[in-house]
Amino acid sequence: MTGSVIIAGLGPGDDSLVTQEVRDALAEATDIVGYIPYVKRVEPREGLTLHASDNRVEVDRATHALEMAAEGKRVVVVSSGDPGVFAMASAVFEALEAGKPEWLEIDIKVLPGITAMLAAAAQIGAPLGHDFAAINLSDNLKPWSLIETRLRAAGEAGFAMAFYNPRSKSRPHQFARALEILLEACGGDTLISFARDVTKPGQQITTVPLREATPEMADMRTVVIVGNSDTRAIGRYVYTPRFAPGHAPSHASEGSTE
Repeated sequence: MTGSVIIAGLGPGDDSLVTQEVRDALAEATDIVGYIPYVKRVEPREGLTLHASDNRVEVDRATHALEMAAEGKRVVVVSSGDPGVFAMASAVFEALEAGKPEWLEIDIKVLPGITAMLAAAAQIGAPLGHDFAAINLSDNLKPWSLIETRLRAAGEAGFAMAFYNPRSKSRPHQFARALEILLEACGGDTLISFARDVTKPGQQITTVPLREATPEMADMRTVVIVGNSDTRAIGRYVYTPRFAPGHAPSHASEGSTE
């Protein structure tokens, strides 16, 4: 068995944010597998077959990738952002767990990418500078009641939060409910930022206090970032201090451990 599966992140949208490691994998692939808009980002070439599919067949897509790799093909499964954040890496391992025992011999690699959450945070300033939680607000793969529980718990615990898939046409009422929970758990002065089409030509960044936020400020092309009680605006930038209230900053270097 000489095939392989590489699960690659294409970043948030700007081609300059695709890592060289991912570019090399795409150049060596025989087959590309992914959701239709993401596969369209891959330049066609001789010797490369593109397999685009709908967004609700993730495990089927992953299974197909493993089947082709078992036949000796070099398969790249593409996701936007980072493949390990609400994307295809988990689906591939889910298919691997349920698949044929011999698939365990396939060479599988996950190549990181820049997530929409991190790209949005960089455009805003540093709103995720302290502890934070990332939550997918879609209820396609989990019940809405669980989402409400996690929203309230994260808000009451003082986490900054980043939200994926905040408001779709089929469930516009849910983001309105999310804002109500956040207002109760975090308070009206807490800053909330809406980053739409991050790194793309039509990028829009809006920051308001939670009490002024409305559901219409978000759609499926928007990443929403809510600060904690210490998050503040400095000019056009928003940042969350690296230390908790009443705890003086240590002299430890960035990224150090104790």
